[in-house]
Amino acid sequence: MIYYTGDIHGQKHDIERFCKRFNPTREDIIVILGDVGANYGQDERDAELKYALDKLKPTILCIHGNHEIRPWHIPTYKTKEWHGGIVWYEEAYPSVLFAKDGEIYDLEGLRHIVIGGAYSVDKFYRLSRGYGWWSDEQPSEEIKQYVEQQLKENAIDVVLSHTCPFKYEPVEEFLPGIDQSTVDDSTEKWLDVIEETTDYMAWFCGHWHTNKRIDKMHFLFHQFESSEELQKMKVNKTNLEREMEDG
Repeated sequence: MIYYTGDIHGQKHDIERFCKRFNPTREDIIVILGDVGANYGQDERDAELKYALDKLKPTILCIHGNHEIRPWHIPTYKTKEWHGGIVWYEEAYPSVLFAKDGEIYDLEGLRHIVIGGAYSVDKFYRLSRGYGWWSDEQPSEEIKQYVEQQLKENAIDVVLSHTCPFKYEPVEEFLPGIDQSTVDDSTEKWLDVIEETTDYMAWFCGHWHTNKRIDKMHFLFHQFESSEELQKMKVNKTNLEREMEDG
């Protein structure tokens, strides 16, 4: 089974409680939709979180958020093929994987494309206090082109992103005191185009610290959702297509 949840920002407790309650196996996967907090300070807190996640039975697939370093900037990360796509991992924590933007992973019959990154509205706050901020937090033009080419050449079932398309932005979650005219929403506007031109079953995102669903858009924060419903939908869709082919 695949389980999806939102940003954990360095906190392991929700996932540990979930695993204790539902007892997922080593065959299962938990997707964290960005801002994991495992590559933020490059210190013992990062190591403690990755150690805790790696001890859990399921594989942890992490999407890139806007509060973490991209793995290719950290020398201990290597790449490998995993479920049809490339992931980043560290030998010390083999069950904690970081997805590469634009890759498509076939997970239990559902083809997932990953589109990480977002703009940090707390950028200047973090910089003024010496906290981590990284200029490549949003998808680059190269990443965008790769995503677009992947979607042009491949059918997908599920989109995994950190932020959401612009039209779905939960304005009620905007932080007070932030002048929205200063916010770079280019990633969200690009995702609008992706959303309008892509046939998908479900889209999961984090970033906004809310739990809600609009159409096929699933916002997740502390809650978890499973792939069970999607897998049933995929089977029904496949059966219908076969019936149409058979006349």
